[in-house]
Amino acid sequence: MPELPFALWIALAGVLGLLVGSFLNVVILRLPARMAAAWRREARDVLELQADAVPLPPGIVREPSHCPHCKHPLSAMDNIPLFGWLLLRGRCRYCRAKISIQYPLVELLSGVLSAVIVWKFGPSWAALAGLALTWTLIALSGIDLRTQLLPDQLTLPLLWLGLLLSLLPMFVTAPASILAAAIGYLSLWSVYWAFKLLTGKEGMGHGDFKLLAALGAWMGPVALLPVILLSSLIGALVGGTLIMLRKHEREIPMPFGPFIAAAGWVWFMAGADLLQGYMQLTGLR
Repeated sequence: MPELPFALWIALAGVLGLLVGSFLNVVILRLPARMAAAWRREARDVLELQADAVPLPPGIVREPSHCPHCKHPLSAMDNIPLFGWLLLRGRCRYCRAKISIQYPLVELLSGVLSAVIVWKFGPSWAALAGLALTWTLIALSGIDLRTQLLPDQLTLPLLWLGLLLSLLPMFVTAPASILAAAIGYLSLWSVYWAFKLLTGKEGMGHGDFKLLAALGAWMGPVALLPVILLSSLIGALVGGTLIMLRKHEREIPMPFGPFIAAAGWVWFMAGADLLQGYMQLTGLR
């Protein structure tokens, strides 16, 4: 890769992350709607019902960005990541409807985390892989928070990419990647069925199994237990805080995918340091 100052690489990664974050917002909003429309059409085909005339929701790539309220296409100025929302003061230029805070938050998160990835790995192929992991986890978290879905369209490619990278190997060896993917899936699958048999309720979705399997494929078996423990801790803290603030009802299920994604990203970035610190703290080393 070209020789550039390291700080410039980090800045470029941050700008790229902002741009990708704008696209991730489109994925978060449009992919579930496209999935639901496809499910309805498939159900009507299976039931041999007449096809409905309802058009498909906007596609992810071809259809230009528009206001979800008035449907007016957005100008290039309005689409500037983060700054477009700030310039518009969080309202549509045409109908003055409020623009969700999700847009700048996802863009900012993508920009910051992308810069951190390049700071950690430098301008390397490992950084490119880390960016792909980071962006996918952001998209999955946003979708799960909105719809309580973790689409196979994102979890399975993430799983396969982790397995393919292990052939190099980039982060873990192939045997470790394959073993961790299997253990990651089966561990939450077992918890799911044990909880369902005991209570008759579903404690988590199948997408959580696939997401943990994907993280295992990227990071190996050593990461699985810390990711589960850390995600449970984050979930308990966030859930407890929201319940105390009365912003979430106890009976309403809370998506677990974002907590798995957050814990997985933290371990991906600092797992070795965290493990070494724990071993020194407990006197195991």
